[in-house]
Amino acid sequence: MSKKEQDILYFVSFCIEQYKHEMGMNGSDVMDLFDRTGLLEYLSENYEVLHTQGHRWLIEEMKDYLERRAS
Repeated sequence: MSKKEQDILYFVSFCIEQYKHEMGMNGSDVMDLFDRTGLLEYLSENYEVLHTQGHRWLIEEMKDYLERRAS
């Protein structure tokens, strides 16, 4: 696994943990939600831009993404 791939995995894990704590969910449910909605791919594919943002901004971005998917 390359350094960049490892960085992306750490970032996605960070996002899962932040969302989990914010929403009072367990990790398995968050992982299922992110996988089902395509949020895992979104976070991975947009790592270069997203990882430069703060955790509050990321949480709002994830909420917005999920809201758009639910519409």
